[in-house]
Amino acid sequence: MIISKTPCRVSFFGGGTDYPEYFRKHGGAVLGTAIDKANYLAATHFYSHLFDYSIRLAYRQVECVTNIEAIQHAPLRECLRWTGITKDIEIDCMAELPSSVGLGTSSSFVVGVLNALSAFQGRVVHPLELAYQAIEIERDVLGESVGCQDQTLAAMGGFNLIEFHTTRDIMVHRVPLSDERLREFEQHLLLVYTGIRRRASTVAAGQIKKIEQNTSRLNQMRRLVDEGYDLLAGGKSLAQFGTLLHEGWVLKNSLCDSVSNDQINATYRQGLEAGALGGKLLGAGGGGFILFFVPPERRETVTAALGHLETIPVEVNAPGTQIIHASLQTKRSPRAADGEAAANRLRVA
Repeated sequence: MIISKTPCRVSFFGGGTDYPEYFRKHGGAVLGTAIDKANYLAATHFYSHLFDYSIRLAYRQVECVTNIEAIQHAPLRECLRWTGITKDIEIDCMAELPSSVGLGTSSSFVVGVLNALSAFQGRVVHPLELAYQAIEIERDVLGESVGCQDQTLAAMGGFNLIEFHTTRDIMVHRVPLSDERLREFEQHLLLVYTGIRRRASTVAAGQIKKIEQNTSRLNQMRRLVDEGYDLLAGGKSLAQFGTLLHEGWVLKNSLCDSVSNDQINATYRQGLEAGALGGKLLGAGGGGFILFFVPPERRETVTAALGHLETIPVEVNAPGTQIIHASLQTKRSPRAADGEAAANRLRVA
């Protein structure tokens, strides 16, 4: 049995500039972090000639099929096809958070599946190569309107400034933060669920269509990435980080009508009036989670003001996708060279 654990993510600045439709022309960047909420995938071998099926998949539903083409779950089907596994496998999927809530769960899922299936075959693939593969599967194979930050943060983990040049040329820079600074930062984070689930790629598709007319706004959002990085790395007051988040909120809301709605805007106003310094509607928008940036001494007041909504605790700088259990001995494969090539493109600041 192989079990992979792959984190979800929170991004603070630069969302929207991680679409190839933007960064191929202008260069994109995101400041974000992997968080301590994860997807788990278990891949187990079984002897299909003893059963009346050759592949068993367990997620919200259970599928027992005799060939890949019969699989209804598209990401699982295409990941199996990608890795060349056609029989004698069971995959069980578990998650701490639901999909379609703005925390990158869908891309985390694909990265985790690829990692588990590679380990199941006895192969080690560099995390950044896993991100590249997930991007290709989601965008080119499944035809999803997604950016490239979610796969990168899920695969690489950490608290990073990520630069996007092409879909196979992504640079990851660690944000240099002491443990004390990280804990101080975490104490300002309040993750609030709006109760609205939406399909991110549908919301994103509308934003992609408007990239040309929104270029100046996206350029400003890209600028906030550098300002946020300098603020954190330079040891400046975290109150300024909240101010930058509010600036980003205003810019993101101006990209497309589907980014926000009256309910979300009302929730955000409630948080600000109760003492939050700023906030971020996570993911493409339209629902999911709002991240509020709140001074610790005001946290109780803000939480009370938003008492009708669910909140979850969150820790930042989580590790990237990892194999947490393996009963198979891994071995080097020709595709390990892909991982080495990816490692050569990885810069850690």
